[in-house]
Amino acid sequence: MKSYHLDPQRGLAGLTVRDHDEPVPGRGQVVVKVRASSLGSRDLAVLAGAYPLPIRPGVVPGCEGVGEVVAVGEGVGRVRAGDRVAATVFPRWLDGPFVWDNAAQLGTMVDGMLTEYAVLGEDGVVPVPEHLSFEEAATLPLAAVTAWNALTTGSALRPGATVLTLGSGAVSLFVLQLAKLSGAQVIMTTSSAAKAERLKALGADDVINYRDDPAWWQEVRARTHGAGVDRVVDATGPLEQSLKCVAADGEVAFVGYSLSGAEGARPIDPATLFGAGAAVYRIATGSRAHFVALNRAVEAHRLRPVLDRVFPFEHVADAFRYVESGGGFGKVVISHD
Repeated sequence: MKSYHLDPQRGLAGLTVRDHDEPVPGRGQVVVKVRASSLGSRDLAVLAGAYPLPIRPGVVPGCEGVGEVVAVGEGVGRVRAGDRVAATVFPRWLDGPFVWDNAAQLGTMVDGMLTEYAVLGEDGVVPVPEHLSFEEAATLPLAAVTAWNALTTGSALRPGATVLTLGSGAVSLFVLQLAKLSGAQVIMTTSSAAKAERLKALGADDVINYRDDPAWWQEVRARTHGAGVDRVVDATGPLEQSLKCVAADGEVAFVGYSLSGAEGARPIDPATLFGAGAAVYRIATGSRAHFVALNRAVEAHRLRPVLDRVFPFEHVADAFRYVESGGGFGKVVISHD
């Protein structure tokens, strides 16, 4: 079998392929023949050594992957050989709030999914929705679980509620799809007219071009008749603008911020934070319980993710370069077949 390995802070020069014997599961473990995985901006940060979590030298990168169970170890009762499963990004985070004890993450602290066979704990996998292909299912573990967590943490999302999600990246696309299932009105920001049209075709009720309107929070206020939105899913920043356009007693799901510029990480004026009157939640992907609940919704509504491009396993470096180039729309997937 072959696996990719990573020496952090060296970029693509630190990405190598190694040969290994096929693994044997230990007690409580399963071996998964990986059929598809996916990449995103998180993986670029890991590649550059700029990710917030520790990165073990030589780790197998990639936190999103799905496949078929081919062997089970002693004591495994949750899954069996032949099951189609997805790996959870945080294998130890089963439920409840995120704590440091659960921070071991695939592709940074422990070996990830850019491999032909992965050894995972039985608690670290969940069933794949039956209607999805492996390539489609590979888009779920990070972006979709993050979107689900962002929409379900705090108060319940009521029909008719207004949701603002920033950008047209993978998390925001899943926020759009999932929020519409709840009957919400969804406003999105994006950088081009072409992307705005695609977002509207997917169901966005309103789209604001942040290049045309750098102070886009004012547009959000205007388009909600001054009330602001009930929930903001902020995956890019600047957080200050999210706080200025959220409704009183609304909620901001703070997913992250752009690492490419200073604006996204700019300090917040305490007066802005106080004046917002909103709850701010830090969203760290999600737990196994979040993933299981997401999959129930995906299966019940036959939701299909938005795929951008699929690269073969042998061309992972090209996939990284494509993600880095920007301008895509949807998830970038690696086919391991």
